Amino acid sequence: MLLIFNLLQSGYYTTEPVASRYDAATMGMFVLIIVIGVIGYIVQARLQHVFKKYSEVPFPGGLTGAEVAEKMLRDNKIHNVKITHVSGQLTDHFNPQTMTVNLSDAVYSSRSVVAASRPGAGAPAVPCHECGHAIQHAQGYAPLALRSQLVPIVQFSSRMAMFVIIIGLVILASTQNELLCWIGVGMIGVSALFSIITLPVEYNASQRALAWLQSSHTLEGAQLGQAKEALSWAARTYLVAALSAVASLLYYVLMILGRRD
Repeated sequence: MLLIFNLLQSGYYTTEPVASRYDAATMGMFVLIIVIGVIGYIVQARLQHVFKKYSEVPFPGGLTGAEVAEKMLRDNKIHNVKITHVSGQLTDHFNPQTMTVNLSDAVYSSRSVVAASRPGAGAPAVPCHECGHAIQHAQGYAPLALRSQLVPIVQFSSRMAMFVIIIGLVILASTQNELLCWIGVGMIGVSALFSIITLPVEYNASQRALAWLQSSHTLEGAQLGQAKEALSWAARTYLVAALSAVASLLYYVLMILGRRD
């Protein structure tokens, strides 16, 4: 990783002509994207393997995902959150506006260890993990509150950033004014910041899920280890997403710097 960033830096701190100044930086960016892509593929492949492996392991007592969620909320003295059913796959989420833990088709009535413990690959998911978010909300967990405040800003900036950068590049080509370009980069930076803030939120929700599964003796021994493995691999998908967001931000920074002079 240090080699990659050395390549990125070398493209700018050099006296070489403009035509060759960014060759090293471009190579570094290319290598960085490949590395993140490979890591993402490995994490997703391993995650799918773990989920498939444990999806057939029955949950102790034959509880469904919805019943496990209700039990976790009660044990944490949360009585104002409802467990509801939503259609689709990987649509599980906690909604602080409606105070509901929404479980998808594959999770709501499932009786497997994985369904009782795993979060989804692209969004917050399944009972114990989602209840972890409900507990965060009830306790005023700061990163969750900050992420919630950023949601409308991220929704706007993610839609408009590319348009702003494209217009900014047109202006840059004719006037050498970079301001609009950097505004667009800042908008992309907000999305990267959102992904970074998401990391502690998701990891903490998984930690809360595991802590409850262990303290309540809901899972023990090998099954607790299976839940921990599933949660750990699922949480790593958020790490890959954060790395990808940072790489995207870095790409546009390099692109704008490359159009100077």
